Amino acid sequence: MGKVHATTERTYGADPARVYEALADYTVTRPKLLPAQYSEYEVRAGGTGAGTQVHWKLQATEKRVRDCLFTVAAPSPDTLVETDANSSMVITWTVAANGQSGSKVTVEATWTGATGIGGFFERTFAPKGLNRIHDQVLANLAAELG
Repeated sequence: MGKVHATTERTYGADPARVYEALADYTVTRPKLLPAQYSEYEVRAGGTGAGTQVHWKLQATEKRVRDCLFTVAAPSPDTLVETDANSSMVITWTVAANGQSGSKVTVEATWTGATGIGGFFERTFAPKGLNRIHDQVLANLAAELG
């Protein structure tokens, strides 16, 4: 079983603190950012940054739906780490300064993949699909930031 990685990035003309605040707001802003692949979104504890617990279902493919229950940590002032209780998936959101007043968001998802031929296909195709989903989240964030 190998690790599977999916990484997506986008730059914004907004202050990093403002971008981080939007990403850390799981109650109001985050639900607005989610594309159609997400359903049953629910904040179960907290709602802002570290200590938040959030549930959703992710329609990864036409036949594959993941039931996700993430707990959020904030190991540094520019990073949110979401750890899924139902799988080995960890999603890390990092906000960095980009120029004088801009920012860059990097989303990295990792999980332990399947073995054998199924694992080969997962490592080959799953990151591309998840990157498309995260790219839509980041595009929606751009629209939210104005």
